[in-house]
Amino acid sequence: MIELIVIVPFIIGILIFFVKESKILLPITGIIHFTLTMLSWGGFLKPMFNKYVFLSSDGMIVLLITSFLFLIISFYTVFYLKEVKYENEKIFNAFMILFLASMSSVAISDNLILFWISVEATTITSAPLIFIHKSKTSIEAAWKYVIICSVGIALALLGTFLIAIARDEANLKIALSFTELYKNPSLLKMEWLKAGFVFILIGYGTKMGLAPMHTWLPDAHSEAASPASALLSGALLNTAFLGIFKITKVLKVTEAGTFAEMSLIILGLLSMLIAAVFILKQVDYKRMLAYSSVENMGIIAFGAGIGGIAAYGAIFHLIHHALIKSSLFLSAGNVLISYETKLIEKIGNMVKFLPKTFIAMFLGTVAILGFPPFGLFFSEFLIIVGSIKKGKYVAVSLFVFSLILIVAGFIKYMLKMYYDKTEYEPKIKENNWRVYPQYILLSTSFIITFFQFNQLLELINKAVEVFGGAL
Repeated sequence: MIELIVIVPFIIGILIFFVKESKILLPITGIIHFTLTMLSWGGFLKPMFNKYVFLSSDGMIVLLITSFLFLIISFYTVFYLKEVKYENEKIFNAFMILFLASMSSVAISDNLILFWISVEATTITSAPLIFIHKSKTSIEAAWKYVIICSVGIALALLGTFLIAIARDEANLKIALSFTELYKNPSLLKMEWLKAGFVFILIGYGTKMGLAPMHTWLPDAHSEAASPASALLSGALLNTAFLGIFKITKVLKVTEAGTFAEMSLIILGLLSMLIAAVFILKQVDYKRMLAYSSVENMGIIAFGAGIGGIAAYGAIFHLIHHALIKSSLFLSAGNVLISYETKLIEKIGNMVKFLPKTFIAMFLGTVAILGFPPFGLFFSEFLIIVGSIKKGKYVAVSLFVFSLILIVAGFIKYMLKMYYDKTEYEPKIKENNWRVYPQYILLSTSFIITFFQFNQLLELINKAVEVFGGAL
């Protein structure tokens, strides 16, 4: 049964408190979870509670990304924990696995209330990963994350209730599930549906890191342990977007479709512009990567709002951003271990001191800025072409302007870290096993860009079918 994807990591996450050596359970869990995910994709696992659970094409994409990232990050974490000692290492390992369980639950939830509970569970299971250092700034970041996201999640719950009212006012005797809502969208009461969408967009948009609700994200991603930062940016943000994407699909086939599109375009552009401004004035490389996540979530929202082939580009962007940004956060973890600082001004000459990490970070930088031959170049190209085809000339101009600002800011600071001389030398040498995971993530992004696997193409096409974006 598909529910094993949640149950297995949940049980291991609890059992971890009773074993002596806990970190080895991270890759073991990763292997089991990825195997279950592939079996689900192949149709070998079916839901037992099919009133509440259904693995849709968009959910499958998010589940695949989450499972693959956890698998790779779990191996990195084993070697990361040899250099970084936590007083409560068992708690860290346990919550990494429980975090995986909660994100998996989001991916397979079909019922709107179960989806909401699962998203809330991701907050509870990831907060300890942020304050694991127990520093003043990490505790502040964790509280900020919990409070702001809880307010957002509360608004999403209100939006869910409004969607239920839209169903009840239309006298529809159907379950409150995404699947049932897709089947009867035009029968729903439009005014309640629109109101519900607004609250869900703001609520899950807060968790996704869309501006102006993004204020928790730079602090949380910067203060979390680096493997957790990679999961927060690569996997968690996608799960929040999934809620917005699913409810947008319902509105797309109603008269409220244009309203949903414009809302996503505006929030997407706002996120990109705000991220660009903050990236230009960064002093902390982990915060710079965090603001890059805000930017990329904005790109995904913008592409989904434009629709057509831009929606295909948005999902393509979601996949590649997850792989590339996770690799960058893992590389940032190596830099932090070696230089013992997050300040850009104190980092230099990485090409000499950390050559393998430099290669991974350099390729990650090229990829995240949307240069060929990586996937983000093609996803942004599809979004730009889709925008022009829809006649959104002002919007696409702002889109391109934001991209240029971000490229300028990123290159300025990254080149300083890579090549400038510094009086600070790394205290810990790099370890190959803390670099190979980044190479695997970047190689995966490269391979799925140029080798278009039919199964993956079919999955994306099905996910964006209602947006008219299938290739």
